[in-house]
Amino acid sequence: MNAEEIVSKVLYRDALMLVIDKPAGLPVHPGPKGGETLTDHLDALRFGLPRRPEAAHRLDKDTAGCLILGRHPKALARLNTLFRENAVDKVYWAVVEGGPDDDDGEIALALAPKSPDRGWWMKVDPKGQPALTRWRVVGRHEGKTLLELRPVTGRTHQLRVHCAASGWPILGDTIYGTAPRFHGPGLHLHARQVSVPLYPKKPAIVVVSAVPAHMREAVDASTGAS
Repeated sequence: MNAEEIVSKVLYRDALMLVIDKPAGLPVHPGPKGGETLTDHLDALRFGLPRRPEAAHRLDKDTAGCLILGRHPKALARLNTLFRENAVDKVYWAVVEGGPDDDDGEIALALAPKSPDRGWWMKVDPKGQPALTRWRVVGRHEGKTLLELRPVTGRTHQLRVHCAASGWPILGDTIYGTAPRFHGPGLHLHARQVSVPLYPKKPAIVVVSAVPAHMREAVDASTGAS
């Protein structure tokens, strides 16, 4: 990815914040295995400021969609406070295998690391950190369901573990679902929308990301789009 490509991913920009449409397959932060990450491209998003922006939260490598960046330390501190207070409303779309019988509900299952040598992998554990996800069915098609997911808490892999533990893993999930490690359909999890109450006397900033290409067919089928 070059500078022009990363700039084209900017969905929103003001003096404090950027929201970009992170591509699936691009890690936000460097990992032990190396390789290209979003961090490599942040200088292209300075837009005249002396420092590059920094991510205010994280998305999994294979999750596409809205990612919020703070443009300078004071802005990042403000965003970090909003996330810590659960004031940022995040909406995800996920295509899951099977699906719930009801049309809406919530999942309250505590989560903990699976084991010390598994990195980010998580498991349901009553002794873990509380985790709450609210969900709503958007559409169904041929054994798959499109869900709107709203994580009330922000635990690592929360949506993926909660869906899998409920009996309907996210399509393309190689860790918690049934997808093969290679040549699968790609993780069908999309950070669809963020709502950020960044300015106290103004309405929350709402930013929406388009459905990524690898999910479009399944999403269109579930919603009846032509």
